[in-house]
Amino acid sequence: MPLSDTFDREILDSLHEGLVTVSKEFKVTFFNSAAARMTGLSPENVLGKPCNHVCGSELCRFECPIALVLESGKNLTDFETRVRSGNGRSIPVKLNAAVLRRGTEEPTGAVISFRDMTELNQTESHLNSNHFCGIISSCKEMTDIFDLILEFSNSDATVLIQGETGTGKEMVANAIQTTSKRKEKRYVKVNCSVLPPPLLTSELFGHARGAFTDAVRQRIGRFELANHGTLFLDEISEMSLQMQAQLLRVLQEGTFERVGESSTRSVNVRIIAATNINIEQAVSSGSFREDLLYRLNVIPIQLPPLRDRIEDIPHLVSHFIEKFSILYKKKIIAIDDDALNMLMCYAWPGNIRELENALEFAFVRSRRNRSLCACSLPPYLREEAICPNNDELCDPHQIKNTDLIQLLIKHHWNQTKVARVLGVNRTTIWRRLKTMGMKSSTGASGIGSS
Repeated sequence: MPLSDTFDREILDSLHEGLVTVSKEFKVTFFNSAAARMTGLSPENVLGKPCNHVCGSELCRFECPIALVLESGKNLTDFETRVRSGNGRSIPVKLNAAVLRRGTEEPTGAVISFRDMTELNQTESHLNSNHFCGIISSCKEMTDIFDLILEFSNSDATVLIQGETGTGKEMVANAIQTTSKRKEKRYVKVNCSVLPPPLLTSELFGHARGAFTDAVRQRIGRFELANHGTLFLDEISEMSLQMQAQLLRVLQEGTFERVGESSTRSVNVRIIAATNINIEQAVSSGSFREDLLYRLNVIPIQLPPLRDRIEDIPHLVSHFIEKFSILYKKKIIAIDDDALNMLMCYAWPGNIRELENALEFAFVRSRRNRSLCACSLPPYLREEAICPNNDELCDPHQIKNTDLIQLLIKHHWNQTKVARVLGVNRTTIWRRLKTMGMKSSTGASGIGSS
């Protein structure tokens, strides 16, 4: 199904994010204007070519997002990597990937959206200059953690970071690596919840050629890639018990075998692990090995939830306002008192990530300058709040087509979720998409052709 049958190309070409669709054979089938602008490559020169020849990302070798979504059937979000531009420049990007289907049929390919993070990274570096490794907090619990990180900066001991979803476990892991004696060595990250056990084994330890059906060549794993450096294992509690046993051996002996090989290999890797569940309860229930917990929990770090560090919310809000002002090119520099009060009174079960998402939504929805008002916040935060400006500038029905598509990309083209965020009926989203040339029965699955 050609792209023009489903979406108005002008809408996709007007997005700020790069959008690329790829067939099951990993051939590029669509390349929008933002992707061309970021990479310096023209659509005419990349259509029909293998995507790894176009992107040149480090993920192409070790964790191809297209292969992952096709193999696992799960969408991937906020992958950080670098792509190669036409002039050879390496561009930092954050990407999302989702499977393309025609209705309930087999996958026809994948869609990838990505955002150039160069300007944003430079801005965040400037904004974070007065914070600890980019972590914004002045509460005692967090400053104690900062002191602890500095105290063991010369140690190679394993670290286990625990905390609710969205508390900043990866940022703390980054701070540990940045202040460590291995800071100049390779830093490799693995999300253990993304891959099923067989694929995770191959990702961590590599495989020999012919080890399984799709193993057309030998491949090194993340442990070898991180040799003499640091390996961050996020969501480690999602590992199977068999995988946990293999990891325990590496921690104890520093040795492993690639899948399909009998020769033993040695590595010297510092491990930082993170989980959002109560690991002691997982041990009690039998889903996590007690001996592995002892090996990982040499230096334990427990991150407090945002509801226990309310004094940090105004600082985080100011940071995100500056960040999104640059990202969305809007002259918003503050937040109204009533809106800030709503943010301060909310419990934030999703913690800092949820706060950031709420403020990003407010930026997408707001058409005012200078400040964010209460009615620009997500409906679940503002409830029955009345806009003090008494206008329609924050009316969700007035959202721009490009901003609506950005929200759909963010929520993996789930129209129900986007309608809930905007506080409108799902049929409102359906009608808007229909006026943009999108068929009513398709979402992301309608993009591209196989």
